[in-house]
Amino acid sequence: MKAIIIQDFGGVDKLVTTDVTTPSIKNDEVLVQVKAISINPVDVKSRASGGVLRTITERPLILGWDIAGIVVEVGGQVKNFKKGDSVFGMVNFPGHAKAYAEFVTAPASHLTHKPANISFEEAAAATLAALTAWQAFTVHAKVTKGDKVLIHAASGGVGHYAVQLAKHFGAYVIGTSSAKNRDFVLNLGADEHLDYQTKPFEESVADVDVVLDSLGPDNLKKSITVTRKGGTVVSILGFAEHLKDEAKNKGVNGKPFLVSSNGNDMEALADLMARGILRSHVSKTFTFNQMRDAHLEVESGRVVGKVVVTL
Repeated sequence: MKAIIIQDFGGVDKLVTTDVTTPSIKNDEVLVQVKAISINPVDVKSRASGGVLRTITERPLILGWDIAGIVVEVGGQVKNFKKGDSVFGMVNFPGHAKAYAEFVTAPASHLTHKPANISFEEAAAATLAALTAWQAFTVHAKVTKGDKVLIHAASGGVGHYAVQLAKHFGAYVIGTSSAKNRDFVLNLGADEHLDYQTKPFEESVADVDVVLDSLGPDNLKKSITVTRKGGTVVSILGFAEHLKDEAKNKGVNGKPFLVSSNGNDMEALADLMARGILRSHVSKTFTFNQMRDAHLEVESGRVVGKVVVTL
C-alpha cells in the first residue's frame, strides 16, 4: 500500500510517498481503507520537530491520527463494526497511529460510524479538533446553560467546533478572530465577536465563566485576568507553573489537557452531526500526493476551519 513516511524531522521535503506492507489487525481492531485524513497543527509540529512523537524511535515514522474511511477487515473481538461500514475517528492519539496511508489499523474503541448525511472529508475533519472542543467542554470545564464562554481563535480548527458546541450547551459565546473572519464566527452561532487585531480582548470582556485557549502563554495570562473567580481556563497548549500560580491566586481553575482517543465521544459528535447541530468547515482539500502542500497550508496559521487530504 501507499504511505507517506518521514525518516527524520524537518521541513515538508521530509514527507516521502513510498510502498509499505499493509498492516495486520489485532482482535480488538479493524482495518480501515482510508478515504480522507485531517491535517492538524500537531501533524505539522510532529513533522518539524517530533512533537508528540519525539520519543518514538521506530523508523520510518508515519504521521497522522485523523481518518475517515471504510472497514475492510474486522478483528475477532469486534462487535460494533462490520466489513463495509463507513467510520471515522482519531486513532491512537498521541501514539504512533500511522494514518498517512491507504490502510490503517484502528482500535474499534477509537472509532464510530459516519453519519450518512456527511462526507468522508467532513467526517475526517471532525476528529482531533472536534474531540478537543468536546472534551474541553464536557470533561475539563463542563459548560452549562447560561455560562459566558470565551473561545480564542474561534475561526480555526478547534475554535469553529468549540463555538458550535458551546452554543449547543446553552452558553453565551464570545469568539476572537481577525476582522475578516467575523461573519464566519458569528454564523457559527457566536453571540459576540472580538477582533484581536483592533483592540486587546481583555479590554472588552470580563467575568467569563470558561475560556478555551489554543494560543499560548501570553494569551493565557490575559485570559486569566478576564475570568471570574471560580471560573475555568482550559488550555490545549499547557500551563506554565507561574501561570498556574496566577490562576490559583485569582481563584481561577487552570486546566491544561491533551485530547485523547475515545470512541464514545466520537459517537456523541457523530450524533450531533447527523442532526445538523455540528458542522465541519473544510476550507481546502488536497490529494494524497499533495500532502506537502497540505502541511504548508496548516503551517501558515491562517486556516479557517480545517484542511483535509483525500485518497
